[in-house]
Amino acid sequence: MMEKFIKNEHFNYICKQVEFIKDNTKQHIPPGVLASVYDLSNEKIMNCIPNLTLEQKRILDFSSLKTVEEYDQAIKELDAYRLPFPTVTDQQLKKLFPKSKKLKLPDLNGIDLKSVTYLSWIDSRSNKKYLLYELDEQLVGIECAFSPSSKKNMCSICNSQADVTFFTTKTKERQQNNPDYFRSIGNLICTDSHECNKNITDVAYLEALLRDSLRK
Repeated sequence: MMEKFIKNEHFNYICKQVEFIKDNTKQHIPPGVLASVYDLSNEKIMNCIPNLTLEQKRILDFSSLKTVEEYDQAIKELDAYRLPFPTVTDQQLKKLFPKSKKLKLPDLNGIDLKSVTYLSWIDSRSNKKYLLYELDEQLVGIECAFSPSSKKNMCSICNSQADVTFFTTKTKERQQNNPDYFRSIGNLICTDSHECNKNITDVAYLEALLRDSLRK
């Protein structure tokens, strides 16, 4: 069995390209234009994951597919190559959030970790939102104060219109002349992290936010 190599955000991106192809097949557009749509989407699928091996490229090569049914089957077969979110231990949590006593992970039963780019939950006792992500092959986390918004808005992480929460996190950055200074960063993110994980196709902003938040 080949090693798993498709992260959740990559799988979401591939699915969106396939949906784009399927939508265009319903438009009765000229065959030449439809062929261009197929070629462009197939190229995007092939290039969405960096540094692919030849075997991985073979798995993501949809160029020979002609029908909606063939694309649907190809998506189903990709499930075997999806990377789950890494296992998180209590010891890791203590190391990531040393000031948050008695912090526990939410119940992960029933959560498909293959569908998780980042893990997030609310701790009702402290009224804080926590976010975990594997950055540069290392698990990192930030804690945030949050306040729900009454209006839908664009999520900073998945770039989708959704019910959002305004959250702020204090960075580790300090001013040399003021060691008590901590800079805060505010963002609008999906209130429902499950939906956010379903929509995310690019982690550039998420990773930039984490690097900025964790910068000393």
